[in-house]
Amino acid sequence: MSGIPEAGSLWLNVAAFCWFMLCWVGYTRYAWHRGRDTPCLASVLHLYRKDWMARLLLREQRIADASLISNLERNTSFFASSTLLIVAGLITVMGATDQAQNLLRDLPFVAPVSREVSEMKLLIMLGIFVYAFFTFSWAMRQYNFASVLFGSAPLVGEKHVSEIERRAFASRAAKVLSKAAHSFNLGLRSYYFALAMLSWFINPWVFMGITAGVVWVLYRREFRSSVLEVLMATPAQFPEPPAE
Repeated sequence: MSGIPEAGSLWLNVAAFCWFMLCWVGYTRYAWHRGRDTPCLASVLHLYRKDWMARLLLREQRIADASLISNLERNTSFFASSTLLIVAGLITVMGATDQAQNLLRDLPFVAPVSREVSEMKLLIMLGIFVYAFFTFSWAMRQYNFASVLFGSAPLVGEKHVSEIERRAFASRAAKVLSKAAHSFNLGLRSYYFALAMLSWFINPWVFMGITAGVVWVLYRREFRSSVLEVLMATPAQFPEPPAE
């Protein structure tokens, strides 16, 4: 009889993990497809990047533009480095699973599980952060590609460069920047779901509830946020400054 609760707990953990993957992969696919025909942060920011690249071709001094790209790459590099530290920490914890279980037993609402299940949870979390590192490092490389594109941008006085070529450059550079931002967003999304996964060590039911909450937060921020409303606002929607 003692094996029945353990078997039930195992299947509950498997169901919780399947729900977790369904929410993560399902929302990623949903956001990708809906963002193609519905305004969201990704699609609206792509339009701003196209405007940025078009105006860059009109400027003789492009130091500020290069600084902006360096800042974006620096932010991505910070998360990539932080992810490596988290991976190292998780590997350390995997070598001390018994101590971690003893710590969790003293917390309320913690469902008891075997050492093998705890190690499985840590291994899955480790895989999530390894995936996050690859997405952040890929975003860094794409920002490097964007820097190369900046270096090849036509100058203002180049008369042999046609307007079609200039528009093609602006569209190409904006797409590279948007792809880099998409990879960075995938890495951040991994952090969101990895943080939700911490609740798995407490209780599978809590884990499933928090995972659904993460999906709701991501949806609200990407499709219903106040920042999106400001980005989509027309000039007529902003009040005139008061007269001096």
